[in-house]
Amino acid sequence: MTKINLKALSREALPAYIKSLGLPAFRAKQLAHWIYERRAEDIVELSEYSRELRDRLAEQAYISNLKMLDRLVSVDGTEKYLWELQDGETIESVLIRDDDRLTLCISSQVGCALKCAFCLTGTLGLKRNLESHEIADQVISAARLVAPKTITNIVLMGMGEPLMNFDNVVEALWSMTDWMHISPRRITLSTAGIVPKILELTKRAPIVNLAISLNATTNSVRDRVMPINRTYPLKDLLAACRAFPLPPRRRITFEYVLLKDVNDTPEDAKRLDELLRGIPAKVNLIPFNPFPGAPFGRPEEHRVLAFQERLAGKYMTVLVRKSKGQDVLAACGQLKAARG
Repeated sequence: MTKINLKALSREALPAYIKSLGLPAFRAKQLAHWIYERRAEDIVELSEYSRELRDRLAEQAYISNLKMLDRLVSVDGTEKYLWELQDGETIESVLIRDDDRLTLCISSQVGCALKCAFCLTGTLGLKRNLESHEIADQVISAARLVAPKTITNIVLMGMGEPLMNFDNVVEALWSMTDWMHISPRRITLSTAGIVPKILELTKRAPIVNLAISLNATTNSVRDRVMPINRTYPLKDLLAACRAFPLPPRRRITFEYVLLKDVNDTPEDAKRLDELLRGIPAKVNLIPFNPFPGAPFGRPEEHRVLAFQERLAGKYMTVLVRKSKGQDVLAACGQLKAARG
């Protein structure tokens, strides 16, 4: 008999499974509490269940767990995790420490199909989508490691394009908000711009924060660095952003990786200002973090600051993201690629 993975049961399937065992509904709430809040690794830990009930459940079900293959800790406190999945594939998560915040960057796919030219993950190709429990389990597993401290923020900016794994990502978001009780305001989903799914997100998922990986101000440059732009060009992407129903006092974050002599000119800064006009926006400028064989260079600091100054004082907040964890291969895909 194939055992049931309790973590793989959705919000609807878990209560239905408990009911099929002839158990009262409150047992499903207890089970979700132990798996997602108490972070139980084995059925034997469910102390609210009698020994007899635990034995009965263990005969036909189990709780899956990610296997940590590597944990690298940077001098700046950033931690990089390499997890092994049940089928032997591997994914990465990154924990970023910033004052009183602990932000966990998680993956949504094994590899990525989008082939963004500045991203090492894109060179690995897409192996498969992550199941919803594999996405959520990165949070559970990392939370065990940092306890008694608490992960304060979640960003879906790791390996993969979240909106290309839409159904599983949506289910994982509900697991985080409903079962882990993480506020949607503390969760950010980053997308390269899968336009139809951006608007569908607000109809299907909790209202999390939206981040757009923009990285260019013309279609010709964006086509070059982000091939997805050939399907969803800047005009369509920004129209979806303008139509995105933002809750009060929320903004869309636009991530802009600065590539030396490619998208870091004064003209780019001017166009970026024009493109985002009318959108409640925050811009994160990210100086490119080179990897072996990368086709781009990192702009000098004075060019980064000049780009920021040309946008500062406008209608949007413009921040330069500090590089974190460079000594532990913190950029997406580096640890997986290094291990082959």
